Amino acid sequence: MTDKLPVMRIGVVGYGHLGQYLVERLQREGAQVGLTLVFVWNRNTDKLRESVAEELILHNLPDFTDRGADVIVEVCHPKIVKDFGVQFLSKAHFLALFIRMSKHPSCFRLTGDVLSDWTEDEGRRVLFSGSVAELCPVAPNNVNTMAAAAIAAGTLGFAGVQGEIVSDTALSDYHVVEVEVTGANGFTVNTVRRNPAKLGAVTGSATYNSFWSSLLVCKGHGGRVYLC
Repeated sequence: MTDKLPVMRIGVVGYGHLGQYLVERLQREGAQVGLTLVFVWNRNTDKLRESVAEELILHNLPDFTDRGADVIVEVCHPKIVKDFGVQFLSKAHFLALFIRMSKHPSCFRLTGDVLSDWTEDEGRRVLFSGSVAELCPVAPNNVNTMAAAAIAAGTLGFAGVQGEIVSDTALSDYHVVEVEVTGANGFTVNTVRRNPAKLGAVTGSATYNSFWSSLLVCKGHGGRVYLC
């Protein structure tokens, strides 16, 4: 006789490339790792019908409370987090996706016309450099790594953490994240991550498995946001 895994009930909000990937793995492998899919929401429900069972489709997002999810995975437009984040946390543990990369201009999703005039041969251009508090409204889909750092670095916060987004036409195959931490007496730590990505892709290829791995270890965090 083998012990059964405790079941974690998962809701997925958003059905872009990452949402589709997670839903597919949850339906295929969830039972083996103690995860069960209880709802999927997308602004366009027609997109769900060919691959998601009707009983799992959530037509009205405020009704997520009826599904009893233990963890809600948000992979949708930032406005949904703004409108529903507090409600999600009041009813379940909330797994948010935080990614920031220096990348090809076709991969950015910016507000306004900051990058409307880019050309294929322009090379590297710094689009913004300053506090994360000022940067987030400019690039809400591209600065999640910095936002996560601001949350984690409680003594600095969004105003104290500095961020920079860079457009580089040479980055046709990768998204690049560079992190520098500075301590006392000149101590510094620098890390560089290169994530393979296609042109125009907001999410790097390696992020899909990374997000799935984070979901596997998310076993409840007392109402706090889980950064992955």
